[in-house]
Amino acid sequence: MNDERIWNFEESLWTADAEHYRESIADDALMVVPQPPYAMSGKDAADAMAGTPRWDSVEFSDTKVSRPEGDKGGLIVIAYKAEAARGDEKYAAWCSSTYQRLEHENWVVIQHQQTPPVAGS
Repeated sequence: MNDERIWNFEESLWTADAEHYRESIADDALMVVPQPPYAMSGKDAADAMAGTPRWDSVEFSDTKVSRPEGDKGGLIVIAYKAEAARGDEKYAAWCSSTYQRLEHENWVVIQHQQTPPVAGS
């Protein structure tokens, strides 16, 4: 998956509908978010995140992409700062996600983490 597709896919996880979200999260995914229940796994993670209101927009900065197995491998790890908006509500977090390839051009999230920025960052 090229970098442009990675960031389009990640954006869709913040803004697309709940069904797209569920389809994009692996059954055995692990997630850590800054509100209860904090650490989630599997279907619980997809259901919990799909049940939250979607963001209207999100912008990424300080983006990093790693392909630990090279371009032909089955894992991609990304890290970034997200700034999302929904109406007047704003949210920022430092994030990481790990994607696993299931088959050609079919990727799912197997890990996602969000950490709110410390004051001044």
